[in-house]
Amino acid sequence: MRYISDALREKVIQRAQNYCEYCGLAQIGQEATFHIDHVIPVAANGLTILDNLALACVSCSLRKGARQTAIDLQTQKDVPLFNPRTQNWFEHLVWDDLRVVGLTPTGRATLTLLAMNRPTILAIRYEQKFFKRHPQPQPQSRVSD
Repeated sequence: MRYISDALREKVIQRAQNYCEYCGLAQIGQEATFHIDHVIPVAANGLTILDNLALACVSCSLRKGARQTAIDLQTQKDVPLFNPRTQNWFEHLVWDDLRVVGLTPTGRATLTLLAMNRPTILAIRYEQKFFKRHPQPQPQSRVSD
């Protein structure tokens, strides 16, 4: 893990509107502080710059780790994971109330690897829906300016 300045961390959080850029979980109301994820991992020479960083809940961050690909169970192919810096979440994934549904091989592989519909997160989303924090707002663009 490389050092991330407070100023850079704040830019990542603001851009993400305080939501995990992978599973859509709101940071507000969570015990654990969300991680700043290197989309392209440091192990793969990913840089610690705004265009390579994403806000990730602890679960997504730990499940993703240094991975850049995963198996799409529908096609049985190893495909790139969703990249919140170059792709729009809503083109690869969609909400079905509390559940996330994968629309593309990338969406399905990311959904499976990150266990986006595990029972615990569904319970959290249920609570967040009550507090009007779910689903996350659709951003103008997920691609960096």
